[in-house]
Amino acid sequence: MIKKKLIPCMYLYSGKAVTGFREHNDFECKDVKELASFYSDNGADSILVFDLSHGDIQHEESIIKLKEIADTAEIPIISAGNIKRVEDVKKILYAGCEKAILNFAKQSNIDLIEEVSKRFGKEKIAVCIAALDEYTNNRDLIEEYASLILCLNDVHDEIAKHSALDILLHTTADTQDAVFTQLKSDAVSAVSGTFVSDLTLSLMDLKAACKKSDIGVYTLESSVDWSEFKLNDDQMVPVIVQDYKTDEVLMLAYMNEKAFKVTLEIGKMTYWSRSRDELWTKGLTSGHVQYVRSLSLDCDNDTLLAKVSQVGAACHTGNRTCFFNEITKKDYKAGNPLKVFQSVYDVILDRKENPKEGSYTNYLFDKGIDKILKKVGEECTEIIIAAKNPEKEEIKYEISDFLYHVMVLMAEKGVSWEDITKELAHRS
Repeated sequence: MIKKKLIPCMYLYSGKAVTGFREHNDFECKDVKELASFYSDNGADSILVFDLSHGDIQHEESIIKLKEIADTAEIPIISAGNIKRVEDVKKILYAGCEKAILNFAKQSNIDLIEEVSKRFGKEKIAVCIAALDEYTNNRDLIEEYASLILCLNDVHDEIAKHSALDILLHTTADTQDAVFTQLKSDAVSAVSGTFVSDLTLSLMDLKAACKKSDIGVYTLESSVDWSEFKLNDDQMVPVIVQDYKTDEVLMLAYMNEKAFKVTLEIGKMTYWSRSRDELWTKGLTSGHVQYVRSLSLDCDNDTLLAKVSQVGAACHTGNRTCFFNEITKKDYKAGNPLKVFQSVYDVILDRKENPKEGSYTNYLFDKGIDKILKKVGEECTEIIIAAKNPEKEEIKYEISDFLYHVMVLMAEKGVSWEDITKELAHRS
């Protein structure tokens, strides 16, 4: 069964999320980051963002907001609007978007497609079609240089007769039955627009309804049936829960078959409470929800490892993790590279906030940005010199020196390792 995508849309105008193309009313309850997080956590397969800005200044504001959306959402972002030149496509993609959409109602965008497709890759480029002739007059260009067609009007059936590309239909349909009719069309790969963007709608519930109507959608599905699990005497399996970003162990809980099936259905970690003898969706009352990122079964089929996006605290005591009572510890050096970077960075931040007499780090902060930049440049040069040496010890030392000074620069400019890793993830 071919699977279809549900893609809510956001409209950006003057740096804010507004309610539509023409109705530029602000969302009262959510800013762009809150909207992105809401859609991401509640079952959206992607988010379509329209930049409704006018002029370069507003466009730059929208690019900043696009970056916030991409940093917050854990699903792909595709963006359309206000593209005038190659640089605009570059900014959209560097903001973290999966695709940039060219408006084929504009000749300037038609003229851009070959260049941007060759420069950034066909998979990064989509086209927006509002009238059938925009496709028929440019069919060869679109098929060669784009990877997706966004249809704003009901021209998708005719386009699908001639195109091998996926079609995303942006529709004003505002009922479930109408959207189901569109999803059942062979011409449509994904649906966006009014209905699937409704903040009162649970996209996970909508996907469950889709499956009942024989519409294939992307949901959590286990490759191992519950019958193959090795259960304990209570007919349950223990679940070890980790933060998917940091691998921090958050808690231990238990699932029976019902809890496992509900977890897959709603995308939120659900357990069986042994003390209350009832089903328990984590965060239902506290708001400290755990959104599923992955479930893995151990080699004996008797324990689950869940990697989750944790909202708030995992522990009922208010602690981030249930494992906060350290009872003994042996001195050791951390081997996780990111944890080492974060540990050094934390020390640098502490020096910035709590100066220590005689500290070289504080000396750099006291001298200011020009001194810090001078040292970063010097250490970069030292790496180049060291790289000419056949032995690797010197270059290890110089790279370490360089990274330390870069971290001082990061602290000075308010850039965290999380900022850096998110940026790198966007480029992978």
